[in-house]
Amino acid sequence: MLDDIKKTLWATADKLRANMDAAEYKHLVLGLIFLKYVSDTFTARRAEVAARLQDPEDEFYYGEASADDLAAELEDRDYYKSANVFWVPDTARWETLRAQAKSPEIGKHIDAALSVIEGENPKLKGILDKRYARAQLPDGKLGELVDLVSTIGFGENPGTARDVLGQVYEYFLGMFASAEGKRGGQFYTPASIVKTLVAVLAPHHGKVYDPCCGSGGMFVQSEKFIEAHGGKIGDVSIYGQEANPTTWRLAAMNLAIRGIDFNLGREPADTFTRNQHPDLRADFILANPPFNISDWWHGSLEGDPRWEFGDPPQGNANTAWLQHMLHHLKPTGRAGIVLANGSMSSSQNNEGQIRAAMVEADVVEVMIALPGQLFFNTQIPACLWFLVKQKTHRQGEVLFIDARKQATMISRVQSELTDAVIERIAATVAAWRGEPVSLPLPPGEARGEGSPAPAPYEDIPGFCRSVKLAEIAQHGHVLTPGRYVGAEEVEDNDEDFVTRMQKLTEKLGEQMAKGAELDALIRAKLGGLGYEF
Repeated sequence: MLDDIKKTLWATADKLRANMDAAEYKHLVLGLIFLKYVSDTFTARRAEVAARLQDPEDEFYYGEASADDLAAELEDRDYYKSANVFWVPDTARWETLRAQAKSPEIGKHIDAALSVIEGENPKLKGILDKRYARAQLPDGKLGELVDLVSTIGFGENPGTARDVLGQVYEYFLGMFASAEGKRGGQFYTPASIVKTLVAVLAPHHGKVYDPCCGSGGMFVQSEKFIEAHGGKIGDVSIYGQEANPTTWRLAAMNLAIRGIDFNLGREPADTFTRNQHPDLRADFILANPPFNISDWWHGSLEGDPRWEFGDPPQGNANTAWLQHMLHHLKPTGRAGIVLANGSMSSSQNNEGQIRAAMVEADVVEVMIALPGQLFFNTQIPACLWFLVKQKTHRQGEVLFIDARKQATMISRVQSELTDAVIERIAATVAAWRGEPVSLPLPPGEARGEGSPAPAPYEDIPGFCRSVKLAEIAQHGHVLTPGRYVGAEEVEDNDEDFVTRMQKLTEKLGEQMAKGAELDALIRAKLGGLGYEF
């Protein structure tokens, strides 16, 4: 049912888009979905509180109160704040906006509603994109879009509503990323890559940080992971940064609709030159920084304390991102980073020396080669780096996993890692670490005391291998998994070459003889019909 809603919404929204650029239309659609959600959840909470105020058996019971007294009591913001529901004034409620959908001024009404909601909810200050009055849509199209979004039913249960909205929102982000092509990928990391990072890092608690957070997908998957493993929202603190102002707003909205508390800094800003969390030391870092960016350097970064392993080249930020992550880790922290494959082997402009210094310092824990065609926006081959400040296991070793052949095609141009593949990767890393595999709990089930014993780790030719630092040094500190894991095992065949060749030759001879018989038969039949050869 939900899949049908998502597909119908996208098909209709895409049709309404007409000639507008997807990058612009994205914000119109997602902003309206957000507005519909906050209004629906407010209305549902208001109805719930009203019923409880009149129920003698409920802790909210207000006694024999008049209608005016009850209405005044319903204005108490604490009833809504305690349930993580945003306060929505009358003028900003969806019913009011829908009644004005056919008005030529609908864009101004929506902008005004967003401004009022921001004013009433400090957490949303500066993050709602008020661009509807100036939207370049044909006459009537914005009203049609309002009617379209009106078909999304979030229900009366806040938890269900948040899940429905989250899924619709995530679906639209992915579809817009696909529609925008290269630029769309700047704010969206495919879910299967995020799931892999989260599954390997297992962020159960503490501070989670993403210094280039895009639309916030890393945080959302972290919360899903925690809930699936018996935890609750709030077990982690969310810290992020994003330079693009519109994407920064997307991230804030994406987190707000899910009830996730967050700190994305005072403003959108460049992570290297205007670090919004300079004193942060995180338990977990998950990031998909832009690949191979060349215009990142600024003179103020000369001699920066983050460059512990060497000055990053000014023409490529890959090693700057790696060192930034390590700088912001707690001594017991772990980081997972998506980077272009070149980061594993490039020796240009000090990159090789920095990588060697990191390997020798034993801060590189796991390297994973990814399949192609995972991203919406680039065909550049990518990999996952997993870093630690201090290894407590497998000191002096790096685990290499080659997952290049593990993808499943979901369209002609797009692939993904299935949940089964992600679980295999996570289980392999957990076994290598000597930790229990943390699988999701069935719905409603709590995690019991104790943990299952870890599975023993084994190298699997063609897939994974644990390698000593000395061997990595012999390979010039290149970290490409395919160089270390070897070839896949094939079925043993004890027959010698001569015997096998003889059998194959005999089989070929038989097939050629049958072919000659069929050719003669066909010629005979055609000859009977008067054809000459």
